[in-house]
Order: sequence, then structure tokens, then C-alpha cells
Amino acid sequence: MDIVWPIVIRGTGANVPERVVTNQYFVERLDTSDEWIRTRTGIERRHWAAPDKATSDHAAEACRLALDNAGMTIDDIDAIICATATGDHMFPATACLVQHKLGATDIPAFDIGAACAGFMYACAVAAGLISAGGNKNILVVGAETLSRFADPEDRATSILFGDGAGAAVWSRSPDPERGVIYHEWGVDGSKADLIWAPAGGSRYPTSETTIAERLQFLHMRGREVFKFAVIRMQELIDRALERLNLSPDDLKMMIPHQSNMRIIQSMRERMGLPKEKVVLNIDEYGNTSAASIPLALDAARRAGQLEEGDLVLLIGIGAGMTWSIIVLRL
Repeated sequence: MDIVWPIVIRGTGANVPERVVTNQYFVERLDTSDEWIRTRTGIERRHWAAPDKATSDHAAEACRLALDNAGMTIDDIDAIICATATGDHMFPATACLVQHKLGATDIPAFDIGAACAGFMYACAVAAGLISAGGNKNILVVGAETLSRFADPEDRATSILFGDGAGAAVWSRSPDPERGVIYHEWGVDGSKADLIWAPAGGSRYPTSETTIAERLQFLHMRGREVFKFAVIRMQELIDRALERLNLSPDDLKMMIPHQSNMRIIQSMRERMGLPKEKVVLNIDEYGNTSAASIPLALDAARRAGQLEEGDLVLLIGIGAGMTWSIIVLRL
């Protein structure tokens, strides 16, 4: 199998807030129930950031753990890429703050905004930079503080989201048989309003009107998002396996974005994959957007579920509507 990008993951790390918010929190505040939430989403708990913490804080800690796991220091890193839709500020990039918190100077640091597919987008950029020959090691982190962007009065969205960060160190592969063997990404911008925060940008600057209309919060057309995600993920997986001449049985693990338990289960059953081949953590963390895939990746690595040489499929669908799939041999 040809290697598209000769890069490998040297280390991973994850960090989530200490505060755990169970479904009971919403039962006491909204017209909902624990059963309603579990049945429709698969979520039981999520972690929310403390008042004095923001996206860069959790991102930096995840990066420290990834560096330690890789046996590296920040001095070994050539660039930092942060995937986030909920940065500390509108500008500068949250990656700049992460760079400072890690004690780095001079190395480039920038953000990528592709929502739930953001970590995948960032990994693709890192892969291209390393393959081009100018960089040896790039630190990629997906981090979100979504609890501050969900409307607490909206039952449909407030129950979904959690905070946290996951990071990975990508490096040039020492083995020509290991690396990324397939990648596809894209976006359908005509559906950008399926998931969006209307106000706060240059189109609708924050004002008394936008606040009164609650336009600063995330808005989502859930049924349309669900349908789009199911169809597009099936298309992406079928195309990847066909072009690689692989069957689902050849995969050691699939790590999907943790958007909705029903979406993931539908995809798993259609592929005929046993439960142990799909990483699931939505019950504990909820939807953490750009952080969900690296959180799941780190959990699988640290649990000993992944070994060198394993074939792994990563896939994410996000606001925009963005998508990305990567198949790699670890």
C-alpha cells in the first residue's frame, strides 16, 4: 500500500476539566429527562471548564502530556497547530497563547477553524508540512470550550457539548511502510448555516440586538445535520476502503468524531464492525468538537488498544459543513 504522507504519531495527550456535569443538571433546568438525553444522544456526562480556565489552558496541558508521551520537549517542535472553534479570543490565534504557555519562542503557531473536523484538517496540514521537508515534528491540538457557546435555554443544543483538549505529535516516519495511506477532505459551504453562531463576527457584530436575540450562541438544525453526517460519513468510508482495496475487517480501529451515539452505531453496524473496533467516549465527554477525535485517540493508545503497524481510520464531520477522513498505518 502506497504511503501518501510518511508521517507517524509519536505521542498523544488529553486534558478535560475536573467539573463533571451529568444529565441531571439539565433535568433540573429544562423540560427534559435523563432518558431523553441518553436515548437521543448517548451522552451521560460532560466536562465543563472552570470559570478561570479557557481553551488555551486545556490545550496547553494536553500538549504537555503529548510531548511527554513522545519523549520530547517543546524544543523539538517545529510548529504548533490548534484546531478550535471556541478560541480564547477572536484574535490572536489560540495557538499563540498555547505556544507561550508551553515556553516556546519563535516557532510558528496558528489556528485552524473547521469545527468538529478541525483536528483532522490540522493533521493534514501538519502532514503536508512535514512531507515537504521543512519540518520534523509538529504539535497538533484540538481544543474547545463549547459550554460557553451553547444556549443554556435551548434543550436541543445545551445538552450536547463538553469541554476539553487532545493533542498529538506528528513526526517523519522512520519506516517507509508506516504513515498516512489515504486522506480526503472537503466542505459544502452552502450548508454553513446548519451549525453556526450567527453573531460576534464581522457580519453581525455584537450589539444589544444580537444579544437580545441570543445570536451569540450556537444554533443548529439537528435533523438536517444528522442526515448530512450519516450520508457523508458512509460515502467517505466506502470510497476510502474501495480505493485502498480494504474491507472493514482490515481495520484495527475506527475513531469517529463523537457527535451522536446513533450516528456512530449506525455506521458501525453498516460496516459490520464489532463494538471493540470503534472508540466511543461520547457517554463521558459529550460532543467536544475538534477535541473529540484526539481525546478518543489518546484513550485508545493509553489503553493499549493500538500498536505499531495497526491500520486506523479517523473520520469527522463538522460545521461548515466540513469533513475529513484519514487512514494510517501506525
